[in-house]
Amino acid sequence: MSERRRSLMRLEIARAAVKLFRAKGVAATTGDDIAGAIGISARTLWRYFPTKESCVRPLLTGSLETLAAALRDCPPGAGLLAHLERVGIFADRETLGTEPIADLVRMTRTEPALRTVWLDVHHAAEEVFAEIIAERVGAAPGDLAVRMQAAVLNAALRVAAEEHARALAQSSDPPPLGAVLRTALTAAAPALPAFAPAPEPDTRPRTDAGTGT
Repeated sequence: MSERRRSLMRLEIARAAVKLFRAKGVAATTGDDIAGAIGISARTLWRYFPTKESCVRPLLTGSLETLAAALRDCPPGAGLLAHLERVGIFADRETLGTEPIADLVRMTRTEPALRTVWLDVHHAAEEVFAEIIAERVGAAPGDLAVRMQAAVLNAALRVAAEEHARALAQSSDPPPLGAVLRTALTAAAPALPAFAPAPEPDTRPRTDAGTGT
């Protein structure tokens, strides 16, 4: 099976799992239930995922992988917010509202097993962000300053996703995900010097020293 077909199968399993978790709860849902929902055997399901809770992981990693790719492509001095705006990260993504991602993120607040997967996904993402930041600043990924910036970036993304999921459930006119993400990263930007924009050139007229002209 090609890698693309494997990825599509993983997503199909993830969507089926979220639908069942939402309807029955995590504890009452079995691997057989998830497999049967998409017409595969439980044995096949376990080839893709080690536990029923981990079945949801592909829905949680996609946006983080997209963001990581955008960070790797951010030119030196471009500025984080300007770069993400330019590559479309803040563009409204209707598919994120129609897929079960928001339901899944909300369930991480009430289902401890799903919360564990959610936090594990972000822990892994934080390590990736640390590697990207370390390369930009010429330091080691384990450097404390690098790790702190990675943690700030990771926290902003996690809180933005949680806030957007909450707003979708509670408001008839929720802000789009892109707007929530922009607000979160704007707040985080001062603590991310690795992605600071280059200073504006000083265009003020110079005066000759000692003459005042």
